[in-house]
Amino acid sequence: MMSGLEAALAEASSPSWMQRVRAGCDLASFADVPEAADALVGLLLDVEDTAVTRQTAEALARVGTVAAVRLIALAVAEANDDQADWLQTGVHDALVGPDGVQDVAAACGKLARDQEEAVRRGAADISVWTDGARC
Repeated sequence: MMSGLEAALAEASSPSWMQRVRAGCDLASFADVPEAADALVGLLLDVEDTAVTRQTAEALARVGTVAAVRLIALAVAEANDDQADWLQTGVHDALVGPDGVQDVAAACGKLARDQEEAVRRGAADISVWTDGARC
């Protein structure tokens, strides 16, 4: 029997965008597991379907942990303009909830001191988005 993590990892490389969206949502709670983290960054930067990018970003922002937001930050640092727009949309979708903003903003504060420059850069962008979400 495959575990939920193994099943979601298998779906992450599916040719079906709907399965990849499901993988992004299922894997978000495993953001601190290295194999899941690699798969999630791949889904955040999905080249074939913006829905995968958007919904994976939303799922991770809803988890709101430092590990989850760190993956969004890594993706933001690597994203092209189109991908960055969809990452931002996904994060915004999550921030509409009552608690979303505090978690993501707090995680960004911690990531501002991350060892990796790309993470610090991405976290700075996400911080700007969380400020905008308050108005």
